[in-house]
Amino acid sequence: IEMVKKVMAKFTYIKVLGIAGPGEPLANEETFETLRLAKEQFPNLIKCISTNGLLLPAKIDLLEKYDVGNVTVTWNALTPDVGEQIYSWVTWEGKRITGREGAALLLENQIRGIQEAVKRHMIVKVNCVYIPGVNDMQIPDIAKKSSELGVYTFNVIPLIPQYKFAGVTPPTPAE
Repeated sequence: IEMVKKVMAKFTYIKVLGIAGPGEPLANEETFETLRLAKEQFPNLIKCISTNGLLLPAKIDLLEKYDVGNVTVTWNALTPDVGEQIYSWVTWEGKRITGREGAALLLENQIRGIQEAVKRHMIVKVNCVYIPGVNDMQIPDIAKKSSELGVYTFNVIPLIPQYKFAGVTPPTPAE
């Protein structure tokens, strides 16, 4: 919150506080303490969170309590068979869950979390990372499902690998 105070003092035109990575912001208490303090000290700031959605159903009440009005979910697969090609594992209730089971859990919670956020009148945006040869065929269906769920904005973002993946390349400009 000290950083928010400094920024707000220097740039009085700032209207939005966004919390995103590194890592999953819904998986740590610091995120919620920051949101609590922001609600108290900067009640007029628009509060945004970016998440992979795994913990969104479990944390949606806290987000609502702290006046988070905008939620961005990174949703990259519509089916567990594609999801397991993207995600090596998820951590759920202290356990590492791999493969199709982990991907299915993530997908289920992403959809439930989006539904809950929309039900609470939060503005929901979906970011979908385009991974050629992995999820490209599902992106139109993810966009359609997002619309059906009441998502406000859908972004397709090209994969930008941070390190070399075996057989995974970013999309070309033409793609």
